[in-house]
Amino acid sequence: MSTAAPAATGERTISAAEERRVIAASSVGTVFEWYDFYLYATLAPFFADLFFPKGNATAALLSAFVTYAAGFLVRPFGAIVFGRIGDLVGRKYTFVMTISVMGGATALIGFLPTFETVGWFAPFFLVLLRLAQGLALGGEYGGAATYVAEHAADEKRGYATGWIQTTATVGFFLSLAVIGACRTVMSPASFSNWGWRIPFILSLFLLVISLYIRVRLGESPVFQRMKERGRGSRSPVKDSFFRYPNNKYAALALFGATAGQGVVWYTGQFYALFFLTITLKMDWKTAYTLIACSLLLGAPFFVFFGWLSDRVGRLKIILFGCLIAALTYFPLFKGLTHYVNPGLERYAESTPISVSASDCSMHVFVTPFTKFSACDKSRDFLTKSGLSFTTQPAEGATDVVTRIGSIEITGHDEAKLVAALKATGYPASFSKDEMNWGMTLLILFVMVLYVTMVYGPIAAFLVELFPARIRYTSISLPYHIGNGWFGGMLPLVATAWVAASGNIYRGLWYPIIVAALTVVIGGLFLRETKDVKIHEDY
Repeated sequence: MSTAAPAATGERTISAAEERRVIAASSVGTVFEWYDFYLYATLAPFFADLFFPKGNATAALLSAFVTYAAGFLVRPFGAIVFGRIGDLVGRKYTFVMTISVMGGATALIGFLPTFETVGWFAPFFLVLLRLAQGLALGGEYGGAATYVAEHAADEKRGYATGWIQTTATVGFFLSLAVIGACRTVMSPASFSNWGWRIPFILSLFLLVISLYIRVRLGESPVFQRMKERGRGSRSPVKDSFFRYPNNKYAALALFGATAGQGVVWYTGQFYALFFLTITLKMDWKTAYTLIACSLLLGAPFFVFFGWLSDRVGRLKIILFGCLIAALTYFPLFKGLTHYVNPGLERYAESTPISVSASDCSMHVFVTPFTKFSACDKSRDFLTKSGLSFTTQPAEGATDVVTRIGSIEITGHDEAKLVAALKATGYPASFSKDEMNWGMTLLILFVMVLYVTMVYGPIAAFLVELFPARIRYTSISLPYHIGNGWFGGMLPLVATAWVAASGNIYRGLWYPIIVAALTVVIGGLFLRETKDVKIHEDY
């Protein structure tokens, strides 16, 4: 940690030791909050079987992703509510509120009955708890970034906030580790029946630790001084989003920085995990291990790029990360297919597959009234098999005709589809012996490195973009729209595009387009902020 000269903040001087305590205390609580939020994300494919009706695996998975996305969609509303409290009442008080809501909602998920027990009440209550999680997280990040930044010296703000940027990845890693430990010591049946509840209930203990840490923190010296001088905002929401130029900077922060940062973050960590386990058929233990290793290798680079941004600037690092990600996602994910499951790649190249029908539908969220056509069922079968296919017009009065190589199956008949795959040499299972471990880990690490480039400097950049009197509110909304809406919707949108198109790579266009637009808007309209002095900027 830093051993630089103390940071002068008006009447009060913050020593390097105090700065380290602030960073450590803020980071630990935020790690636990991200752990709570990402437990569901890690188990989203698994929850498809627990909380939604059976009959169509792709539709159930999309329903699970809708519930997953619900927690992200509500985050901007949490940003407004808690951001306003943070600017009016204080950073520390808001910290305590957000961790309490998050910990309580997460623990309650561990006690929820499943669809088999209570039917449609199960997904209903699951969505409510995901909404509570999203509201809490909407108020968390802006507070953590603001609190640490307002304790740090101007010349090393990127380095100090870079530690906060590690918390999301460390929380994700912790969720993988706890879930992996439970699945390792339990039989699959035990984990499905009750073992999945343990990581959620564990949040009660983490909540106690987090509250103990946060109630011992003092208020931000910048906030204290601002209130003493009567310089605070009476209406931070109005001042942030309805007064020029703050509203301009909020919009530019969203479209020119956080939107691209959000999709790069979720592509490099969550979508990569889902692609490995769902599309490439990798077993969960191998996938968790590889993702966890890539996270461990990449985590120090959050701090590195935060430190580098103190020297070369925040914006150019963020935009370069978005640009290189947009240019390389297709070769990287095709590389994963090549090195993880070469048998599947060879089969896809040698065996053309098509589906001819006229009544295919996209079921994003399953309801009691959902009905699956023969085409829906056939496309679901191919999609969950990790196979690309082309969609053709209907052939006469036949509801669906599926061609796998030279074999034609009329109507939906799963037994015949399985037999056709077997006859044409489809690799039904993932083979560790064929996987190139080194290249797979390298590709995953590169994608995490992109994450650290866009995420490491973003906290310092956002803090420096807005004055202290509206900082909590102004940071939180563009950050959580960028991450919660653009980023959080990625698994749902990408999976829906794959299912609708029949191309396993089609979903990558979503993060590529958003990241590219961020590069253009940020490059044209945003300014560098690293030399801004925030300690007297009210």
